[in-house]
Amino acid sequence: MRKLMVTTFVSLDGVMQGPGGSDEDRDGGFEHGGWSVPHFGPDLIQRMTDLVRRADALLVGRKTYDIFAATWPLAEADDPIGSKMNSVRKYVASRTLDTVSWQNSTLLTGDVAEAVARLKQEGGDGEIQVHGSGDLIQTLIAHDLVDEFHVLVFPVLVGSGKRLFGRGTVPAGLKLVDTARSGSGVVISTYARAGKVEYGAMGPETGNW
Repeated sequence: MRKLMVTTFVSLDGVMQGPGGSDEDRDGGFEHGGWSVPHFGPDLIQRMTDLVRRADALLVGRKTYDIFAATWPLAEADDPIGSKMNSVRKYVASRTLDTVSWQNSTLLTGDVAEAVARLKQEGGDGEIQVHGSGDLIQTLIAHDLVDEFHVLVFPVLVGSGKRLFGRGTVPAGLKLVDTARSGSGVVISTYARAGKVEYGAMGPETGNW
């Protein structure tokens, strides 16, 4: 079965909206677009390059598809991320698009959760990556379809905006499988599924203090 990994840029207070530019996502009157950009250096770009290049497929929502389809085809042929983005198989979840024209793109039809579950069963043991796609991620979380979260936490407080874990989040246990720090202070952590949430109690009276 293919693994589904969600990669997300978030602020320290959990906002994932509009990290890459002022007009990337202004839903709800969001005015802080581009908050991640000043923290990108060569080491973080290399880490993202290594991540993207191992993708077996991309899964994106409509807004992210529109941004990517308008941007990545403009990349130079030797751009390591751009070449991968353009060549890899892409699956687009959208209620409004009728067709997708970016090369190697397929529009998912019917119930999104069911379609993604089928994609995970197909194609061996590769990695399906989700980038951006905040609304789609909420659907994937609500249906317990995410195998790993690759979360890049930026040293900035945004205050308001869409968050990675919304109201539909399903309680689940996670295991930290990798962590690193960029030169600009971005903390990069990968969490894998680890069964159900475990509970306990703390305090001197419990012996767990």
